[in-house]
Amino acid sequence: MKKNYLLLIILFAFSCAKAQNEIESNPYQKNNDITINAIAAFNESLNISYERHLNAKSSIGIYYYQVLTTDTSNDMNYSVSPYYRRYFGKKYASGWFAEGFGMLTSIDGKKVYTSENPSTYTENSDVIDFALGVNGGWKWVSKSGFLLEANIGYGALLFNANKTDHNMVMKFGLSAGYRF
Repeated sequence: MKKNYLLLIILFAFSCAKAQNEIESNPYQKNNDITINAIAAFNESLNISYERHLNAKSSIGIYYYQVLTTDTSNDMNYSVSPYYRRYFGKKYASGWFAEGFGMLTSIDGKKVYTSENPSTYTENSDVIDFALGVNGGWKWVSKSGFLLEANIGYGALLFNANKTDHNMVMKFGLSAGYRF
C-alpha cells in the first residue's frame, strides 16, 4: 500500500515539473511587435512602433512619429514616445490595454497674427518639449503573428507649452503589424 502512494506522489511530482518547464520555455511565444499606423499616412506622416513583451500582461515599447511634408496643417514635426503597457485580455499580450507614455516632441512655435489682416501670420521657431500622458486601446493577434491595433491617448506638455499654440498632445491610431 505504501508503495502505491509513493508511486502516485512521484508521478504527480514529475507531471508538475513537466508542466512548469512547458510554461517557462514555450517555443511558440513571440515577444516582439512592430506596427505601422495607417491613419498617419492620410496626414502625410509616418508612425511606426516597436513593442517588447515583458510577460503575458505587460510590455514596453517606443513610438516614432515624423511628418513627411512641410506643406501640412499638422503643427507637430516629430515625436519619440516610450511607453509602458498593461494588457487585460486572456491571450498573451493582446486584448484591451492601458498605457502610460512620455513624449519628446518638436512642435511649431506660436503663430503671431498681424493687426491689419488677421489671416496673415508669422510663425516662431520650433519648440522642443516633453509630455506625459495616458493611452488606451485594443490589440488582436492571429496565430501566424499578424496583428491589428486601435488606440487613443492624451498627454500634457510640461515645459514649453506657453511657446506654442498647444498645451496637449494626442496619440491615436489604427495600426497593422507583425509579432515575431
